[in-house]
Amino acid sequence: MKVDAFDFTLPPELIADRPAVPREAAKLLSVGPAIEDYHVADLPTLLQPGDLLVFNDTKVIPARLKGTRRSAKIEVTLHKNVGADSWHAFAKPAKKLKPGDIISFSDDFTALVAQKFGGGEVALSFSASGPELMEKLMQYGEIPLPPYISSQRPVDEQDRADYQTIFAKDEGAVAAPTAGLHFTEELMAEFRMRGIDMVTLTLHVGAGTFLPVKVEDTDDHQMHAEVGIIAPDVAAKINDCRKAGGRIVSVGTTSLRLLESAADEMGTLHPFSGETDIFITPGYTFRAVDGLMTNFHLPKSTLMMLVSALMG
Repeated sequence: MKVDAFDFTLPPELIADRPAVPREAAKLLSVGPAIEDYHVADLPTLLQPGDLLVFNDTKVIPARLKGTRRSAKIEVTLHKNVGADSWHAFAKPAKKLKPGDIISFSDDFTALVAQKFGGGEVALSFSASGPELMEKLMQYGEIPLPPYISSQRPVDEQDRADYQTIFAKDEGAVAAPTAGLHFTEELMAEFRMRGIDMVTLTLHVGAGTFLPVKVEDTDDHQMHAEVGIIAPDVAAKINDCRKAGGRIVSVGTTSLRLLESAADEMGTLHPFSGETDIFITPGYTFRAVDGLMTNFHLPKSTLMMLVSALMG
């Protein structure tokens, strides 16, 4: 399909650069037999007892670092952990880097450019590893806000709280599973009261989610792989829900992509641990989900294509 088929006009003034307060006060559009306006707080009334919500519990790390290579300013956004001290990252401007270069983020925190790939991607070996590296990221890194937000305002400390879901626990994402940002403890309690169950899986969202589609045809686009985990007990609970007639509702496209990666042709979900680069476009047959709660998506983005596929 032509990527231009997923283009539309997006007025910049309609892009929120801060979350709604309270979070569940955000507007919600329900698309089914009818198209109706609600708020996220109304979601429990749109679901049924026995339905199952699937959340992504990945935790965003401050994965954007600003440093220098000699006198040149360099910005890197980590996107894939490949070792205790090693990450793949997108660098700007990558053309100023070559293997063997040292990027300095502070007097006691540097990274060696170990390899250089295409598309601005580099392999970095840091001067710290394991928990110490995470401490350095917390000290010197920034939350990598999506370009449609960071182009409107600078990153600040409030983003570390705002850009994290309430169920985030497994560190590794460089972008939030943003559909989950609308949920509060009060909303979760109402789901439980109404007999709507909940489970979590983990998909560490990579910086590839920020990258624009640069090809003209969807067949020519290659997704960046992301690491995901579905525990055996979670897979069993999802399968039991479906057997009992409940609906599987994915909260976010990240959860949906991992669920679809782990489902077989019969729709049975299997435990999963590894990478997925699934790319869902119109014509795809969904096997694992019955519904999706998601945010609006950018024109010509892979997530806009996914939503188009689900809506038919």
